Amino acid sequence: MIYRSFGRSGIKVSPYCLGAMMFGSLANSDTDGCTRIIHKALDAGINFIDTADRYSNGQSEEIVGAALK
Repeated sequence: MIYRSFGRSGIKVSPYCLGAMMFGSLANSDTDGCTRIIHKALDAGINFIDTADRYSNGQSEEIVGAALK
């Protein structure tokens, strides 16, 4: 994976992003399945995950947080 600089922050991010909009009860309530997807992305070198408190009323952020823990 070739990483790119995130502005002048010194942080390097992957050019690919995992979108987490479909994680949670409004789309995919299989928390274990969502966690597997996140871990596969991390194994592939993706370190950029898009989530928001609006996705499944905050459940997406909770799933992502738990998977990263």
